[in-house]
Amino acid sequence: MESVYLDDLVKLALATLAGGAIGFERESHGQAAGLRTNILVCIGACLMMQLSLNMEALFRHVGVADSVVRLDPGRIASYAIASMGFLGAGAIIKGRGSIRGLTTAAGLWLVTGVGLSIGAGYIVPAIFTTFFSLFYLYGLRRIKTMLPRTEFLILTVVCCSTPSPLDSIKAILSEYTHLTIHFINYANDLKAGKITFRMRISHREPIRFDEVTGKLGSLDCVDEIRWEESEVP
Repeated sequence: MESVYLDDLVKLALATLAGGAIGFERESHGQAAGLRTNILVCIGACLMMQLSLNMEALFRHVGVADSVVRLDPGRIASYAIASMGFLGAGAIIKGRGSIRGLTTAAGLWLVTGVGLSIGAGYIVPAIFTTFFSLFYLYGLRRIKTMLPRTEFLILTVVCCSTPSPLDSIKAILSEYTHLTIHFINYANDLKAGKITFRMRISHREPIRFDEVTGKLGSLDCVDEIRWEESEVP
């Protein structure tokens, strides 16, 4: 009996290490679901899997004729995976131009699987999964920054009503070949005497905002310039 308990405790310790390793990577990159969250998820999943496997032993003394207990070792594990969706959804943040937290949510789902696997005694694949995950989380982060990616911005230019500088603004932006103007909204405040141009711009290379803003600001009629993150169309 003591060896059985020792085996279970070793599995819980391994789950703590596996969850902590992945959680440390998330913590180091400023994610809210970091070290403690991943440890708790992994060790909790491991405990639930052990409970599933031992349900038969817990209720073995109950006679079949006197009991309505129906045991399914996979039921607790399946609900553990399903309920992880709620915790993962809480880690996802939708911004105006992007959705952040998907990797963290996927990591929590993975950590649940690692914990369940360790609890079931499927230890070697769980450990390799942890190592592979850490390799991808650390290694692909560096590779990702090297890959070109289209980003969307909103450029707002407020200027006096006359003369309209739209042609001049478009001429300045056309100097940057990696910038693409998708649409231009026009608003004229007759009382204030201001014209506002709101443009959605996409780019695949870094923008030197100070340089572009300086050129736009050199136009005499420009009073205000704003850059904002845009929703992905």
